[in-house]
Amino acid sequence: MDKAEFARRPIKARNTRWASEIAAWLSRVGVRPNAISLASVFFAGAAGLCLAFTDDLGAGWRGVLFLVSGLLIQTRLLCNLFDGMVAVEGGHKTKSGEIYNELPDRFADVFILVGAGNAWVRVEWGPLLGWLCAVLALLTAYLRALGAAAGASQHFCGPMAKQQRMALMTFACITSAALSWFDLRWPVVAATLVLIAIGSALTVLRRLFRIVRELEQK
Repeated sequence: MDKAEFARRPIKARNTRWASEIAAWLSRVGVRPNAISLASVFFAGAAGLCLAFTDDLGAGWRGVLFLVSGLLIQTRLLCNLFDGMVAVEGGHKTKSGEIYNELPDRFADVFILVGAGNAWVRVEWGPLLGWLCAVLALLTAYLRALGAAAGASQHFCGPMAKQQRMALMTFACITSAALSWFDLRWPVVAATLVLIAIGSALTVLRRLFRIVRELEQK
């Protein structure tokens, strides 16, 4: 196993039959991993726009946008799954693949979290909270990359790594859709952003301590 494969984020779905079959099909029809990585930014940007527009619509359409946002967030994660599988298992790795694998993820996180900060039942500090979550998400990824550049392992630990952040956002979107249709005004998205901010801060500290400890023990 080469270093690039060893550093891959552990994802259980990667070992499932359905994921392998879809990745193989994408490879056969000529879809390349870098294109899949770029597509993830499109889906994340669309999710962020849907979230931001929920503040200006009636209950019915607002619920639809929340539901669509949740689906788009999960589609973004599927792109993150299949780009690596097509690259590694499909044998389509490129020399610039690591850039395409990492950089689109950073934009995707910002689009979704900032959009969530402007979503329906926005508290006064909602937009600022969205930006705070985006900065912390970037910092968790930066620390992982910085540690690897310094000679440490790639640390993907949580409690609020990408999968956990997006799982919470998906739950918030689905719950907000249901609340919209019942005309209930609960600030679920804002509360979710608070959890993401706290969890991301803990993730930053946890990764930092692990990286420093590993480097000092070398």
